[in-house]
Amino acid sequence: METFTLDLPSTPANGARALCGVVSSGNLEILVDTGHAPDRCRIDVSTSAQGFRDTWEAVLADAVARHPAGGLVLSINDAGATPAVVSLRLDQVLESLEQAS
Repeated sequence: METFTLDLPSTPANGARALCGVVSSGNLEILVDTGHAPDRCRIDVSTSAQGFRDTWEAVLADAVARHPAGGLVLSINDAGATPAVVSLRLDQVLESLEQAS
């Protein structure tokens, strides 16, 4: 199991809470909560796939650059999802927050 935290700059989000995805084979769960810095997004990752931090950082930075995520804390629990699934789930949860505002 590998765990790490990223703190990325982002435009402010509305701060709503959401849940997207389910932990199961080849999938993941993303929990969203409010953070403290309106211009930063903190992402806590717990993954079963070790040695892919560079890939994770690229996928997460891309998602935060495309969606307003400032003021949010994302907790990602991964069960071996591919980068495409991670990107899809991030898009789903961040888009649901954009639509809620």
